Amino acid sequence: MKRACGRFEAVLGVGLSVAVAVIATTSASGPAAPVALAALDAKGAQGVETSSQRRAVADWSLIAQNAIVAVGKRFPGEAAVYMGIVHAAIYDVVVAIEGGYRPYATTPAVPPNTSMEAAVAAATHRVLAGRFPDQQGDLHDVYSAYLNGIPDGEAKTNGVQVGEEVGIGMLTLRANDGLDANVPYVQRPPGPGVYEPTAPVPPLGTRMPRVPPLALDHVSQFRPHGPPSLRSWEYTRDFNEVKVFGRLDSRVRHAEQTAVARFWTDHDLPQWNRNLLRLADTRRLTAIETARMLAMAHVAGGDAMLGCFDAKYHYLSWRPIHAIQRAETDRNSHTRPDPTWQPLLPTPNHPEYPSAHACHTTAIAEALESFFGTGRLRFSLDSLVTGETRYYRRFKDVVAEVNDARVWAGFHFRYSQDDGSRIGRKVARFVARNFFQPRD
Repeated sequence: MKRACGRFEAVLGVGLSVAVAVIATTSASGPAAPVALAALDAKGAQGVETSSQRRAVADWSLIAQNAIVAVGKRFPGEAAVYMGIVHAAIYDVVVAIEGGYRPYATTPAVPPNTSMEAAVAAATHRVLAGRFPDQQGDLHDVYSAYLNGIPDGEAKTNGVQVGEEVGIGMLTLRANDGLDANVPYVQRPPGPGVYEPTAPVPPLGTRMPRVPPLALDHVSQFRPHGPPSLRSWEYTRDFNEVKVFGRLDSRVRHAEQTAVARFWTDHDLPQWNRNLLRLADTRRLTAIETARMLAMAHVAGGDAMLGCFDAKYHYLSWRPIHAIQRAETDRNSHTRPDPTWQPLLPTPNHPEYPSAHACHTTAIAEALESFFGTGRLRFSLDSLVTGETRYYRRFKDVVAEVNDARVWAGFHFRYSQDDGSRIGRKVARFVARNFFQPRD
């Protein structure tokens, strides 16, 4: 068990589940108290829902998050797509057992006595082990520990069978989708407006424009019109904004703005996912409600990222660091160069336009608004970077804050935030209209 626990301990300590805590009975940080899994029973399968069914969705959401980000080291763009794949499978399992909603991809036959806990575990394990073969040993240990907490019997056996069918169906659907393909970056001839890497390694996300979307018809379905001309009023305005507010030693950006910029440099996927689970817990969502909310958010978020990186590598637009340092080349008399300019925080290593964080955050916020049927709902988000928790009254307040934060960090021009949000909004609305809806 040590091998699995060391690599998967990031799942622990979230306070959402008793079940996963057994994985840490021996860990790198020392022995933890043994935790019984007696609560994981099959009672209520296809009947009255038990707390363990709700926990199963949260448990395996966190295990997936850990496998994709903490262990798999996928950067936010690709991680969002993997999270969409996994949560669509979890949704299909829960819907197959509970009914009431249209499946995403697979509709297995479900015997009358089926453990939802075993089904969710089996589907998620099958998808993760198939997509991350180098983690198969660790994932098997986690899966075995989880199943050991479910009483043996017909319900458990049926649950594993249903989950395996959904997991295999998802792997078949996404076979050869290019998420692991090697797509070399080809630098365009340098010049004014042209993106150049901001790190001494190839830029991230080059394969994403070729990856089939999770829900959209094609990745360029909502491709924006592109950044404004370097000589336009819009470019001049946004150039000067990020130049003043986003510089490392800005005298205009105040302490709260700096704190907000740092808050939103947490990895998008764990930051959103753990807070979505907290929201589900606070709102006392059922298993099917939690699975549906997560699937809507992560599928919309994944496709928004795919659409975003399609646009990024289509337009290949330069980052503020190069735009400001080399402004003498842009033929705009209202943009003055500053060869010493540096952003508040290190610039992400992929093209500037549009903003990935705007695409992703707006897609999730819009998906949440569709799920809850209202844009006004009190919720909170925390950041492991700053250790702070921030509170919101409306989902769109998060979008506005992120769009400010990326300018204040020195990463983006304002127009990239605005166009990124338009992508995210369109993607989420498309997903909500066409997927995860009640049966007629």
